[in-house]
Amino acid sequence: MSPFGALREQLLDAAAAFAGEPDTLAGILSGLVDDVDRALSEELEIFPVCHHSPASALAMVRRLREKQPKVIYLELCEDLRPLLDELRNCRLPVALQAFATDVDGFPASWEPLSVVAPITEASAEYQAISYALETPGVELVLVDRSSDHVFQWLPREPAEAKQGGEDAGLHGDAVGVEIGDLRPRFAELEEHLLHHGKVRHWSEWWDQYVEQPLTGADYESYRQVMVLIGSLFRRLRPEGDQRTDRDEDRERHMWTRMREHLAATGADPAECLYVCGAFHAASRVEQFGLASDAPFEISPRTATRWLYGLIPSSNSAIEAQFGLASGSISIAAATWEKALQRGNVKPFQIAGQKAGKKKASKKPVAPAAPGPVTDRLSGFLAKPPVLDGLDEAELLGWSVDIVRLARRNGYQSSTADAIAVFETAILLAGLRNRGRPTPYDFQDAAVTCIEKDTVPGRRDVRRLCEILLGGDRIGQVGYHAMPPLAQDVFDRLEPLGLDLSKRTVQRALMDLRADPDLVPCSDLLWILHHLLPDDAVRPIMGARRLGERSIQESWDLTIGKHQRSIIELGYEGVTVEQVLEQRLRRRVHDPKTTAADALAAVEDSILYLRSRRFTDELGARAVELLAAERSVDDAPEVLRRIRRLLAHYRSTEPELPAWCEAFVTAGFAHYCTLLPTAFVDEATGVRQVSAMLGFLFTMESLALALGCERAQLEIAVRQSHPEQPAKVALVWAAQYLLGTLPLAELRARCDELLDNPLVVPAFPEYMSGFAQAMEPAPALASFVVELMSKAFGRLPDSVLLPWLPGLITTLREQAGEMVPVLVREAGRTFPGALSALDQWTPPWSPKAATSVAAVPVPAGPVTDLLSGHPAATDAMAALLGCDGGWQQPADGPSPGEAGALLARHPETATAVSELLVHA
Repeated sequence: MSPFGALREQLLDAAAAFAGEPDTLAGILSGLVDDVDRALSEELEIFPVCHHSPASALAMVRRLREKQPKVIYLELCEDLRPLLDELRNCRLPVALQAFATDVDGFPASWEPLSVVAPITEASAEYQAISYALETPGVELVLVDRSSDHVFQWLPREPAEAKQGGEDAGLHGDAVGVEIGDLRPRFAELEEHLLHHGKVRHWSEWWDQYVEQPLTGADYESYRQVMVLIGSLFRRLRPEGDQRTDRDEDRERHMWTRMREHLAATGADPAECLYVCGAFHAASRVEQFGLASDAPFEISPRTATRWLYGLIPSSNSAIEAQFGLASGSISIAAATWEKALQRGNVKPFQIAGQKAGKKKASKKPVAPAAPGPVTDRLSGFLAKPPVLDGLDEAELLGWSVDIVRLARRNGYQSSTADAIAVFETAILLAGLRNRGRPTPYDFQDAAVTCIEKDTVPGRRDVRRLCEILLGGDRIGQVGYHAMPPLAQDVFDRLEPLGLDLSKRTVQRALMDLRADPDLVPCSDLLWILHHLLPDDAVRPIMGARRLGERSIQESWDLTIGKHQRSIIELGYEGVTVEQVLEQRLRRRVHDPKTTAADALAAVEDSILYLRSRRFTDELGARAVELLAAERSVDDAPEVLRRIRRLLAHYRSTEPELPAWCEAFVTAGFAHYCTLLPTAFVDEATGVRQVSAMLGFLFTMESLALALGCERAQLEIAVRQSHPEQPAKVALVWAAQYLLGTLPLAELRARCDELLDNPLVVPAFPEYMSGFAQAMEPAPALASFVVELMSKAFGRLPDSVLLPWLPGLITTLREQAGEMVPVLVREAGRTFPGALSALDQWTPPWSPKAATSVAAVPVPAGPVTDLLSGHPAATDAMAALLGCDGGWQQPADGPSPGEAGALLARHPETATAVSELLVHA
């Protein structure tokens, strides 16, 4: 006969009395009793738990001391077992982590894969782990599916693999794994429980209706109630829930692993304990129990290479990742400490984890023999809850402390507020049918009585209550539990003389000239700044750029706060240099990488790694990517980076690397081929075409020296026939640079544009094209200033005023970086004082040429020297776009532009002459 027969009859009678059609309700209620009976009758003792539950932890401590099992089966990923031994080097809370960067067998969008299992002191599994690690002869076996199977059993949607979310705090996007996830799986049931329980969230409901009643309950009552709750949530789960199959597969996996272990070791089931969530304790799969022989095939793991380690966790990170109310973990920790003192219970503690705590007693005690299962549920459910008396000293202490803390954070609180908080907490507890105010009642009372319309500081009253009750405790991974890379980072930064384990911001000041021993620290910090989040290693003073090295640096370091990021770097390599090299190599070989990205990787390699072999490898990849590109979208970035790299190599090395020469020749041929198409393609912007011309003309001399043909560039420009005004201006500028369009003809074409009223509205686009043309032809700056001045001088106000906003917008959007060049050129062209403006004549005006012609060229050695050797001056004049010949005698024809140029600037020619005479 089942010991729960009487309870089953009572529940069936209740179903008949309260439901018109009791079949469904009767099936559910009788099924609850069947699940409890099945779980407690199992030969292998099942210990149901809820994660971060002080009641579960207390029951675990008592049961372990009474039973003293030899084998503990724990619901935790089986491949995390080696990490448990490293807990003695950490400060809780921490999280066990499995991490994979290179996935094989999973969607690429899931990368990287991360699984975390947080551990807190006020949890039943930590007490079981501590008992197993500190008690000789006890074996701890993890039986849940592996980290690889966690993702194998997920649907192939990326969103499912990232259920941690961005708000998961220190855990990031990791998939959380916890023991005893006791929470309703659909909103209707949870809303119903919260409404009738007169509470705001699930954590408060659990504390009032489960946690507090079970804290002082005996072991059998605890087990039966926990299995009953797990069965209730399991049977009320909606049909078609996607998690149903995964949960049942986990249960099949765990029972299969336990039977395999018992068969392999011959352990006595009476000396074993199975610790799992209450939800899984009420399992109904066919593999349940040691007597079952139902097979279950466990699929092999994928080829994904998993790495394991410990990362710091915190109360807020656990709450965020698993959807708990803010402050619930801190309240659970406070409840745990108080229950230990009230019950005079000594918890298990891993040796070396915390100084000053006594280890649990290990005196041999005769194991308790398992007794027959008796019905404790009937009495527990029928008996009204025992209302704890008001602990006035505790509540009064909370009220006084919260007022003191509120004052420190800017609140105008007083002793009257402390009294109000005290009385309001008692009132709220009475309204919620509680004999003793809980921390949740105290929180609500403090918010009601202290918090006004505004929050004067960074923390509101609810946050202050959490701090008062224990705060957001943050764990830390000890030095010996870190991977080799993290240990290497701490060792190499030791000369700074800072305690890098602190979570506060620390300032590192380095004078690299006075103390050269700090140069390796500087190199390491720049690499960490490149690899870690921005606020982990932040430079305040100093820079690391090509051709630039700081002699003094200042850094703000929060390495202790970002311990997790450094630990995860250890999953990728042994040193940070190796990690950086691997990341750069992966970056340049990514299918979406462009030539500009590869050049950026080359620059990073030069700055941080200083490995010529590796840099040449990345450069060769950049050449391949440039030759394979069919788009010129990244031409401006390519031009900017290759210019900087060429300038660096020319200033530091006797010759250019082979990959640089290959990049120039490949780029010259590549852009010459794409230039005609880019000019007519509407999707290609003016900036991209300007960058192509900038590459071709600035790299022309080097490309020709390396074997390229100038005819290829001439043909490409000749084949370009754009229609957009800005690109037409670029073609004219390219023809001017090639010498096929003289400056006089270019000036005449632009004058025709200004004289044509149909073209005037589009003239800003021409101006934008000429401004962009200063990229390949900086000498055009004076011409652009001339062109813009003519536009302002010739156009009437009726045309100029509507035209001006368009000009400004076009220049800002398409040639913003060229506007400062134009401003400087205008400053050199226009007079510097307002008084000189009336007498000023533009240098491009015909009047200026006439006035210059009236000034005779002074006779002397300058004239003789230049007239005796006119070839050099003629070549310079042609290069500057000056037409005409030399100045003739007064009775001869008018002077040309070369003569006018000499007449305007005689000082320069005189100085050159004197240098040549003295030489």
